[in-house]
Amino acid sequence: MQGRAAGRGVTDRIEDLQDALPRIIEGVLVTLQLTLGGALVAFLVSVVLGLVSISPVAPLRWLAAVVVEFFRGTSLVVQLFWLYYVMPLFGVSMDAVLTGVIALGLNYGAYGAEIVRGSINAVDRGQWEGATALNMSPLTRMRRIIWPQAWVLMLSGYNNLLVMLIKGTAVALFIGLQDLTYEIDELRASTGDTILAFGVGLVIYYLIALVFSQALRHLEKRARRRLGLPVRGAHAGAGVAL
Repeated sequence: MQGRAAGRGVTDRIEDLQDALPRIIEGVLVTLQLTLGGALVAFLVSVVLGLVSISPVAPLRWLAAVVVEFFRGTSLVVQLFWLYYVMPLFGVSMDAVLTGVIALGLNYGAYGAEIVRGSINAVDRGQWEGATALNMSPLTRMRRIIWPQAWVLMLSGYNNLLVMLIKGTAVALFIGLQDLTYEIDELRASTGDTILAFGVGLVIYYLIALVFSQALRHLEKRARRRLGLPVRGAHAGAGVAL
């Protein structure tokens, strides 16, 4: 197999890539479904758990802490297997894409909850005290004063988390989804060209992560402008890491 790959020229590689392109595109679409769906679920889970974790009601804080630590402390692959293979034994069945979306959303949402909690707690205490002095209700205080400032802090953390989620979509291979990783491995198996297959995979994953990362950087800059904050260096620490 290695000798076969070594003896192939650039033209052969281009032809193999052209033949595999429709399947690779289908794999990219599945990966994008998992990314967008998982990111939406993760965002909702992170906001709910993050807000509950700072609740004045102690039992709610404890419950949020248990849920967060459970999903952060157990393997994403095991969670995926439980949702896809074990839950049907209890009468709960979902298709593979939905299972992947929920597993990614719950796992990365638990990490995101810490981003939400930490960002809210990082807002200057004077802002909390000022809103209280103005006799704002807790909901109004959070919506109009605390959340806009915390949101700027969250976006950098969400950016890194989203890049990690994109890479995490590759676990969908374990439940039979023909995502980008699956199609890249099929290209390797059909051509025997490991360099071509995984080189293409690296580039495509990088480009997907780059597009989403830049979108969140843009949101962060907009959020900073709305608060009158400088935007230079707003994306520090939010690079694409593969």
